Amino acid sequence: VQLQASGGGLAQPGGSLRLSCAVSGSIASIGFLGWSRQAPGKQRELVATSTSGGSTHYADSVKGRFTASRDNAENTVYLQMNSLKPEDTAVYYCNAIVHGIRYWGKGTLVTVSS
Repeated sequence: VQLQASGGGLAQPGGSLRLSCAVSGSIASIGFLGWSRQAPGKQRELVATSTSGGSTHYADSVKGRFTASRDNAENTVYLQMNSLKPEDTAVYYCNAIVHGIRYWGKGTLVTVSS
């Protein structure tokens, strides 16, 4: 499984960005797709997950501001990020768990600054 995240960039506090993650192969059967992030000097943290059953889960730090979704027809996962804060600055990674193995894509940098 190969994943490639894109859509990062510079946003102002209070602004929005949408990240995309293109996944090789069909994602319809992938039970777990997630977004993680790693800020400078910090550990990587899981911020959002999307299951094949349609449920989503979010870290408390992004709940109410971020929305994860998947487009099975396009084999793409999205992370809509609204009301961005400077503390959201990080490299964002999409990841998938297939047959018990977690796959990571290359990250995309999100910088929130005025």
